[in-house]
Amino acid sequence: MSSPKPDAKIRVCVVDDDERMLETLTQAIHTHPDLSLLACAHTLAQAYEMLDLHSPNVVLVDLGLPDGNGLELIRYIHANRPGCESMVFTVFGDESHVIASIEAGATGYLTKDTRTEDIVSRLLQLHAGGSPISPVIARRLLTRFRALQPDAAPDNSPRLADAKHSQAPATLVTPLSDREMQVLEMVAKGFMQSEIADLMQVSINTVSTYIKRIYRKLAVNSRTSAVHRASELGLINLRERP
Repeated sequence: MSSPKPDAKIRVCVVDDDERMLETLTQAIHTHPDLSLLACAHTLAQAYEMLDLHSPNVVLVDLGLPDGNGLELIRYIHANRPGCESMVFTVFGDESHVIASIEAGATGYLTKDTRTEDIVSRLLQLHAGGSPISPVIARRLLTRFRALQPDAAPDNSPRLADAKHSQAPATLVTPLSDREMQVLEMVAKGFMQSEIADLMQVSINTVSTYIKRIYRKLAVNSRTSAVHRASELGLINLRERP
């Protein structure tokens, strides 16, 4: 991944009421050559005012704010700021908060035990088109994902889950191949393209081709949207419990 040019820094805003955390994040972002911290907000009300004054590329959002839920801000950004990405940064690591955040429009989810240097790298990944997820979150969600329902097609054939397992009707015109399903599973688990390439023992360009095909077949243009759409079609089930 190439770094942004010096004159095209990634503009970041932070929404968090934890003063110590804000201080740590502020220092880390200020000292990174590819990031520019525009402003910080402690409350939901301040966050809306901040967005009126600034045009960030990325907003780091805590879910538990004194005057409301960070999900409200994520929904607002998703609906009104198409050029801005939201990444959750919170103490909540349970499945319900993760799914609610994805549905609201978040494209990344980090827990507050994430190291500061990793937060900075995740901001860069998010702006580059990735969907960073804390490893602990990916591990928890891993057991919830099901690539096939019990009555789905055999492993050696293209797969499309039965519409009865999905709240939305199955409208996938071209089924995903086995390899595309394998990539989709790993995308849903939060793996980056380089990690998928290593696990599948293929080149990163091959993985990129698979992802483009998945996006085209699912009619989406981001990792988060692909996971959400695949869930709607019944290819994976974010809410299923063993």
